[in-house]
Amino acid sequence: MYYVYIIKSLQTGRYYYGHTKDLLLRLKAHNAGKVRSTKGYRPWKLHYYEIYSTKREAYRREMFFKSIEGRNWLKERGII
Repeated sequence: MYYVYIIKSLQTGRYYYGHTKDLLLRLKAHNAGKVRSTKGYRPWKLHYYEIYSTKREAYRREMFFKSIEGRNWLKERGII
């Protein structure tokens, strides 16, 4: 299983989108400062996630979330 996730910074309220095979381990990495792009905005909490059977599906969904259409989709549903 692969996860597409959105985490939210408790410090700034900003969102980060990603995909991973191990969701809890990845969240720990974000909060431990091991991810360069999120290190300065710790702590993070899991805000939303979806499960996919292949890495390719998860990656495509992440790219959708990062697109204008994806952001609008997330806003329309009150996710972000």
